[in-house]
Amino acid sequence: MFKLIAIDIDDTLITDDKRITPGTIDVIRRATKQGVQVTLATGRMYASAQAVAKQLELNVPLITYQGSLVKTALDETVLYERHVPADVAEALFAYCDQHDLHIQAYHNDILFAKKINQKLLDYCAISKVSYTIEPNLRKLAALPQNKIIIIDDPARLDALKPMFEQWFGDIVHITKSKPNFLEFIHPEGTKGHALRVLAERFGCPMESVMAIGDSWNDVDMLQAAGFGVAMGNAVQPLKDVADYVTLSNNEEGVKHVFETFVLRDGPDGN
Repeated sequence: MFKLIAIDIDDTLITDDKRITPGTIDVIRRATKQGVQVTLATGRMYASAQAVAKQLELNVPLITYQGSLVKTALDETVLYERHVPADVAEALFAYCDQHDLHIQAYHNDILFAKKINQKLLDYCAISKVSYTIEPNLRKLAALPQNKIIIIDDPARLDALKPMFEQWFGDIVHITKSKPNFLEFIHPEGTKGHALRVLAERFGCPMESVMAIGDSWNDVDMLQAAGFGVAMGNAVQPLKDVADYVTLSNNEEGVKHVFETFVLRDGPDGN
């Protein structure tokens, strides 16, 4: 029934201790052998997603930076790309300078930050990526940015989000991948947009597309897919739009979905 499946990484594919269980790896590999196109749809940088794809032996285009960059896993061909408008980048860098907010920029798959702090170190440890320090981030505003992210206390970000939405209107899409990550992307750089692009490339109707996620940034992806799955640990807004709620990421929720809806053989491969 499903020809294309897009899976979020953090808090969906991987457990809280940042691993993919052997059982989850097994069902994904079995599905690909049955002809199902399985990809990753993540807010992570391409290099980080590519490392996960190699672990799963996936040779498909990957949806990264929330959908702002779709790039093939092996030959690294760019199929789709969108950037944060330069005036939005300039305004964000200026505001965060003035209010001492930690902000990260992403150009050419390089993570830029103004200074080293625990927020940056924690982010890089989770994503397993390196960083480059640029004390004057405003110098980067004119360069193409796949996304920009502010990391801070969830309550502070929740208070800032309506202000930024009023400032920028529909020229930028603002979302969260985690409670303490406020992310800014091009309006056409969402997971939902990227998933439609990928489905068209594979000649796959959206009715045959499944999407699995856990957070606010997955809402439009689940709405775009013919069958949207929210993890048991997902935020309530995602569960509200999902067609199915599976087990949590620590209970092999992705494995459960594949065994229930995808694999033509039994749970043990027979």
